[in-house]
Amino acid sequence: MPGPEEPGRPSGGPYEWLQRGLALLAAGEAAAAATLLTRAHAQEPGSTVVLEALTRARYDSGDIPGAVEAFRDLAAARPADDYAHFGLGLSLSRLGRFGLAVEHLAMAHAMRPDRPEYADRLRQVRATIRARQSPENP
Repeated sequence: MPGPEEPGRPSGGPYEWLQRGLALLAAGEAAAAATLLTRAHAQEPGSTVVLEALTRARYDSGDIPGAVEAFRDLAAARPADDYAHFGLGLSLSRLGRFGLAVEHLAMAHAMRPDRPEYADRLRQVRATIRARQSPENP
C-alpha cells in the first residue's frame, strides 16, 4: 500500500474516499467521484458498497464502458441485486449491445416488477431490437 507521502494521493483511506466520493456524486461531480472511488475500489476490491458507488460515478460521468465493467463485477458479486442488473442492462443498451442488455433488464424487471423504470427501459430495448429486425430496416 502506498504511503501517505505519495504525490496526488488523497488524505484518508478507503472509507473516507467512499464518503467523499458519495458526497461528490450528490453534488453532481461524477468524474471526480469516479477518480476517488476507483482508488477506494483498488484498496478494497471486495467491498460491494464501494463498487456500487463506482458504478454510479462511472455511468454518471459518461464512462459507459467503465460502467459496464463495474456493473458486470457488481452483478457477479451480488447476483440477486436488481440494481446491478438494471445498471448493466442500461449501460449495455447505451453501447448498442441490445441483446445482452435485454437479458439484464428482464432479470431486473423480474426481480422488481414494481419499478416502472425497469419495465420502461426493457420495453424500449425490446422495441429497438424489433425495429432493427424489421424487413424495412436492412
